[in-house]
Amino acid sequence: MPEPIDLGALEAVISAVTKLAVRYRDITGKPLGITGEIGEFHAAKLLGWQLAEARQPGYDAVAPDGHRIQIKARCILPRSRPGQLVGSIRLNHEWDTVALVLLDEWFVPKAIYEMSRADIERVLAKPGSKARNERGAMAVRKFKAIATRVWASG
Repeated sequence: MPEPIDLGALEAVISAVTKLAVRYRDITGKPLGITGEIGEFHAAKLLGWQLAEARQPGYDAVAPDGHRIQIKARCILPRSRPGQLVGSIRLNHEWDTVALVLLDEWFVPKAIYEMSRADIERVLAKPGSKARNERGAMAVRKFKAIATRVWASG
């Protein structure tokens, strides 16, 4: 069993890369590509989850009750289009729930939603959408409507 990741030590790194990611986006207009890692950190810290080993197939964290969570994160900018998608959800690995961490333009967490595997499978199996059926994509709005909000900022 690997050593648990020290979230306290990781916090300083996340703080530094968050500042860089904001600055990069300000200069280029493009994301730096670390939203997922920032979201994973915040979910683990806020909900008491243990981050999984790097590149663990299927899940990113384990909750105190033992359920395995695949974590997705989206940075919602003030000018974001309403049709944003949750990243690809892969059904071919073992996991129990998917958590969606919503971050503001400064990568500050605003809300975390969690949905069961059964609900995810039901949504992704509905006919009619190539993005949903083939790539495991789901609209953020749809995810929020079905999932349970497990954390929200003040």
